[in-house]
Amino acid sequence: MTGTAAAPFTADDYRARMERAAREAADAGLAGLLVAPGPDLVWLTGYAPTAATERLTLLVLAPGRDAVLVVPTLEAPDAAKAAGAPALTLRDWTDGKDPYAVTAALLGTDGRFGISDNAWAMHLLGLQKALPATSYASLTEALPMLRAVKDAAELELMAAAGAAADATFEEIRKVPFAGRRETEVGADLAALLRRFGHSQVDFTIVASGPNGADPHHEVGDRVIERGDMVVLDFGGLKDGYGSDTSRTVHVGEPTDEERRVHDLVREAQEAGFRAVRPGVACQEVDRAARAVIADAGYGDRFIHRTGHGIGVTTHEPPYMIEGEERPLVPGMCFSVEPGVYLPGRFGVRIEDIVTVTEDGGRRLNDTTRELVIVD
Repeated sequence: MTGTAAAPFTADDYRARMERAAREAADAGLAGLLVAPGPDLVWLTGYAPTAATERLTLLVLAPGRDAVLVVPTLEAPDAAKAAGAPALTLRDWTDGKDPYAVTAALLGTDGRFGISDNAWAMHLLGLQKALPATSYASLTEALPMLRAVKDAAELELMAAAGAAADATFEEIRKVPFAGRRETEVGADLAALLRRFGHSQVDFTIVASGPNGADPHHEVGDRVIERGDMVVLDFGGLKDGYGSDTSRTVHVGEPTDEERRVHDLVREAQEAGFRAVRPGVACQEVDRAARAVIADAGYGDRFIHRTGHGIGVTTHEPPYMIEGEERPLVPGMCFSVEPGVYLPGRFGVRIEDIVTVTEDGGRRLNDTTRELVIVD
């Protein structure tokens, strides 16, 4: 693939994100946010430690106060090179010193703080010991929509990741399937994702024949046979943003039933997509897709949610699931991926990433949703 490389995010971009996160924390009744190494820290600062260790690294955000990154002295030079470093203050600590005392001085003696879901227990317990009057909530619980609404630059990166996944599908449909193991086709998918610009491959599902009836099957040693339906689901990160798409192909000519089930899932996926528009509750996307499958008599064979959010991770809020009444907002990105799974026989899943626009939705995957015949 060719194309112009996306402009890197600047210190001003990261400053705006940190300021918005602090405001949202205040609106949620929090005294501040504590962000450990992981996707949230990368999104907020551009900093990803080379390895997560027992040494405390923590971004401290509070309304009306400068952002501070508490970091081990030996890692401070790397932190200072991060794109967002000019927008924050580095507070380093040396081995032999108490990092919780350093952090506690930034927090105050009480208050409720949001903390990264992936923060180490030892670090949270250390803060609780240093500040026994404080309390904590996971960021997913406290600010589930922190990264959900993408700006124009992020949407450009999401679209580029989707295009790379599409290019991968266009190539994988040309390779031989019959007589090869699922693991071999999975390796082809991973290589293609990397060829088209992915730096990280998160999953390559190749579920053939009866394996397709297990939505969580990835790859195995099963030899793909003529007559198999094969669920392909793959994605990862390109320039820091996620791709995730599913298409179901058939090795040789399908039966009438296989075509009928595939057409049904395609209709359900279209119904889910057409339900996307600002202000609609997330659960309505799930309901729209599920109704098509249920009306055809396969309701008990659609056994997972219709979709999940995606951004700097491949699974994140919001979720398209019954009970999620949060409204869709322009800039949100998520999958629409209904499926039908017939135990011992085959499965079908069709998935696109969709972004909410001002008046509807836009697919970020454009490969055919018709049943593709492979060799």
